[in-house]
Amino acid sequence: MDAYIAAVPRDVKSKLKQLRRIIKSAAPKADEKISYGIPYYAYNGGLAYFAVFKKHISLFVMPSIVAEHKKELRRYETTKSAVHFPHGRPLPVALIKKLVKAGIRKNEAKKK
Repeated sequence: MDAYIAAVPRDVKSKLKQLRRIIKSAAPKADEKISYGIPYYAYNGGLAYFAVFKKHISLFVMPSIVAEHKKELRRYETTKSAVHFPHGRPLPVALIKKLVKAGIRKNEAKKK
């Protein structure tokens, strides 16, 4: 994880470090790994990935989470399983925590 963050352009590093802190605070028991070459968090299954692109940072979550939070995500470009946070805007801390916690609840429900 540290190597991934170290390899990104300087102007994006602080945002990735912040995103990492946000995810860790929302999911303190999640395992932090690299999967498919990008940062990955697991807690009772897949929880979230993130990756840097030219104009944005993508947070990848379960497609059902993106669908369930579509109204809250309308300010951001989304795909079936990703939310794109533009480099020029602050990260939406509360929204990211909400998405990660929704993933935790889904994974815990599947485990039961």
